[in-house]
Amino acid sequence: MRLAPAILPLAICLLGSASAETPAQVCARQHTDDATRPVPASFVTAINRLFAMNMTDDVAVATTVYRCMDGHVLVCTTGANLPCGKANTARTSAGAAEWCQGNPNADYVPAYAAGHDTIYLWRCRNGTPDVVGQTSAVDQRGFVAAYWRRLK
Repeated sequence: MRLAPAILPLAICLLGSASAETPAQVCARQHTDDATRPVPASFVTAINRLFAMNMTDDVAVATTVYRCMDGHVLVCTTGANLPCGKANTARTSAGAAEWCQGNPNADYVPAYAAGHDTIYLWRCRNGTPDVVGQTSAVDQRGFVAAYWRRLK
């Protein structure tokens, strides 16, 4: 009976670690959701392969997230201009409107003004922002499709 108090913390620790789900288990259960979650370090080799990069473990874990779609694990690595959140598909932009006030006939609106998450190219026409074209396709959940890779 004297061992019971010493064993209890160990048992709690082991049970806690056994209940942690892997991303594949999360996605099998959730099937599809838009929550982005941190990746485990065990994904680093696959992340580097999928994105043709050579990130260290700490950089890959710090900059990469996963989400679930159709029961599969999808990963995205953020960059200076690569947002992993949902894309902005609005055909209006407060940032572009502000830019166009100071640059009324600019041929382009920079991403820092329009937003890095917009899927459109913008220009200014007489002080009003105007969509010139679309730069990115979105998947059925509204994320930029090119930024996400299926983990196999």
